[in-house]
Amino acid sequence: MSAELLNRSGGGAARAAAPDLLGGPTDRQTWSLLARSHDLSKAGKYLEAPESYGVVLTGERGIGKSGLARAVVSSLGPKVHSLQLRNTVASGQTPYGCLGFLLARLPSGAVGSPTGILHAVTNLIRTEAAGRDTVFIVDNAGGMDPMSTGVLLNLMATGTAKVIATVQRASDLPADFHRLVLEGGLGEVHLNTLSEEQTKQVLGSVLGHYVSSTLVGSLHSAVGGNPMLLHALLEEQRHTGNLVLNDSVWTLRDRISLEGATVVEDFVRSRLAREPQASKTVVEILACAQRATLLDLAGIFGTEVLVDMEESALLTIEKTGEHWVSLRDPYVGEVVRGWLSTRRMRELRLMLHGPKEPELQILAPQDLLSYAAWMHASEDEPAPPPEHALAAGRAALDNYDPNFAIQCTLSLDPKDSEWVPGQRLKAAAYLMLDLPLHAAQALDEVSEPQLAALEPLEFAEVTAAKCQAMTWIDGRSGMVPGVIAAGRETLEAKAGHYPAQAMNKARNRLQLCTYEYKTFTGEYAAMIEDLEAEWAKDPQEDREHWLRSSFFLIEARCMLGRELEAQQLARTVSRHLGDVDRPAQLEESFARHAFLVLLLSGQWRKCIELMRRTPSGSSRLQYRGSLTELGVGLAFAYAGKPASAIEPLRSAVAQLELRPSMNMNKVAYAATAFAYAQLGNSVEAGRYLDLYRTCRGVGTFFSESVAEFCAEMAGRWMGDPDVKQRLLARVRNDLEQQRLTTAGINLFGATVEGTDEEYRLLEDIAGRRQGPLAKISGDLARGALTKSSASLLSAADAAAALDLLVVEARCVAMALDYARDAGETTAARTAQLRLERLEHSVPALPIQPRSDAPVLTERERQIAKLAGKGVSNREIAMDIGVSVRTVEGHLYQVFTKLGVSSRGELNGLL
Repeated sequence: MSAELLNRSGGGAARAAAPDLLGGPTDRQTWSLLARSHDLSKAGKYLEAPESYGVVLTGERGIGKSGLARAVVSSLGPKVHSLQLRNTVASGQTPYGCLGFLLARLPSGAVGSPTGILHAVTNLIRTEAAGRDTVFIVDNAGGMDPMSTGVLLNLMATGTAKVIATVQRASDLPADFHRLVLEGGLGEVHLNTLSEEQTKQVLGSVLGHYVSSTLVGSLHSAVGGNPMLLHALLEEQRHTGNLVLNDSVWTLRDRISLEGATVVEDFVRSRLAREPQASKTVVEILACAQRATLLDLAGIFGTEVLVDMEESALLTIEKTGEHWVSLRDPYVGEVVRGWLSTRRMRELRLMLHGPKEPELQILAPQDLLSYAAWMHASEDEPAPPPEHALAAGRAALDNYDPNFAIQCTLSLDPKDSEWVPGQRLKAAAYLMLDLPLHAAQALDEVSEPQLAALEPLEFAEVTAAKCQAMTWIDGRSGMVPGVIAAGRETLEAKAGHYPAQAMNKARNRLQLCTYEYKTFTGEYAAMIEDLEAEWAKDPQEDREHWLRSSFFLIEARCMLGRELEAQQLARTVSRHLGDVDRPAQLEESFARHAFLVLLLSGQWRKCIELMRRTPSGSSRLQYRGSLTELGVGLAFAYAGKPASAIEPLRSAVAQLELRPSMNMNKVAYAATAFAYAQLGNSVEAGRYLDLYRTCRGVGTFFSESVAEFCAEMAGRWMGDPDVKQRLLARVRNDLEQQRLTTAGINLFGATVEGTDEEYRLLEDIAGRRQGPLAKISGDLARGALTKSSASLLSAADAAAALDLLVVEARCVAMALDYARDAGETTAARTAQLRLERLEHSVPALPIQPRSDAPVLTERERQIAKLAGKGVSNREIAMDIGVSVRTVEGHLYQVFTKLGVSSRGELNGLL
């Protein structure tokens, strides 16, 4: 699969990174400081403490110890005189090795004895310091020779200088230094690898613009958060053109490959150079196999080798079960695997597994993938058995690696019984790559005789795969019901030749295909009874079918106005997901349906929690990271928090333009326009609306409904006068199909300036729905019809409980007008003050009260709050630094504006 084919839609929009983007080599050691403010502060405190001799910075190579040491000294400013000492293998074997540059500056008569050298060095340092504090930065302090160690210890003991030492482990320090660490004379700051959040912080600071989750997660996963390698790998991605700036968002064109990543390779070479040959061989085996049992490796190399490798942080060993052994840093394995010849890989495989093929039944998905990668490493390697190739392809697809899944199927022959399932697998991989035509072509290669010879379930699976591919091809989705009907006829013709149980499973698969298509087209009412009947069946008959049917039932209940029942069903179903094979696919499918329910029920916080709980492996990020960010951004946009929505939405747009998925570009464009419109940025909102309108292709009913709603609401915020009629047309269409939830949401948006007839319809729809959004709609409609501020404030309270600030502001603004009209002074004051508070959180009010409410100034609000708590005028004047007369004047204005006559009435209003 060529990069051009897979990224066919992103070539024009994305551009490569600028040549001078990342700075020079020095940045490799310093840029991680952007996320190390806590470590910097802690090390500085150790250094400045009077009783301390200094601080030791520990951590892996490349973690940024030297950069942090220099930053600590720089943070102390010109009051510090600093000297840097570097220890090498050669200097560590030479007396005074790291102090050689100082000895060269001493008088010739001073170097005759250790005592003379000590006194001369002390005097030289004190002279050059000129009264300032002296700090030695000692890089690689573990390699320091004894004479240099003695000089430094004396300088520390006499108060002449303090030390910032860097070393991988405190135990590697010279004995006297290590003793000082244990006794507290030297502080220790251990630098860990960057977390994913710290990686995002660093990349955002260095690159500028928005940074996509795919870029952050992929880079962090590739090098385990090592700052030096992170910098180097980012530089490599820039040189290869894989790092692109698309619409002001940094992201990746394709997956990260460490092959040819020079700095990373050099780092791995130097790390392994000091290891014995046995350890290198273990690394080579694990680079190919990814993991092996402790028993197998110990039988080949002995336990001492493995213990030493674990202590040197090369390996991790699971403490339970089979005690699986793997490389601690996956990037080491990927780099080493690129060095191995086919012959060497074959030798390693024979060393670990012997000449026999592994038993398929005992291979976990991870082992299948490593086995398949081993077998596909070279064309000279014999093809794996068909059943192994198919199983490895399935594992690759579950691991979101569609290209490798396709590669696994290429060794299958049409004469193999696994060939037809392999074509299905290939079609599913092409769909993950958003290539439905390729998926359909793969299935068309299955001949009629082959179809006729298939067992019922496999035939049903092939038919379902064809329907899935056709659904996403322009102009072919309408053919799906005919394909299902023809498939049923063919299936029933097989009934007399197969057991009833096999036939039932095949019928269930085609029935699922029907549910999937009707969900795609939004025909929920037409299948709800069948879905309820499926839910009532015994799950043991066909557990996967029962679960998948329940997913569609969750969505159908929600769309038909039964939101609370849908949420309850989702909670119940989630407890059953771990009881089936390949749960990853089911969990992803469940998450899509659960997200729909939560979004349309106003549970936007739970939407974000659901999205952020999804696995964040680099492979998944490449193909699903955009949808995760889209879900987060969409939740924020629906919640009326556009400022929080912009970054994930822009990131989703950038990624979907490079790697389209299920025609979700339309949703991303429309939601981004909606967010910008709420912020009052009509230029950006209009730009994204134009992109939305030029999108081709059709998505699921849900995605189309969301995209249309966001686009229309963006238009409403921008003053489009035709929005209302378009929304009302969608309401009528939804009601014809009994989709009460989307009808209610669309009508709620259409009635910002509604008529009594429209409010009566809104009240009627709300009465047939469930949940808090139905209550909000019902109370708002009743409040508008009866001019009741109480009903509208009740709706505002329900919106506030969901933290839907824009909805709350709309309800409060209407309540304020009606309270004033009715002369309800207390209700008007309450609504007015509540609206004032909301104006600080909402970028722009969805509607404005008919007449401006009196607004308190900041000073008036400050004084009113204190007065309401019983503070006297004199105490208020002293507290805020004004005269008593000024306080009295402000209170007069407050009482007049709020219509109150006593200080006690202020309590609770502000």
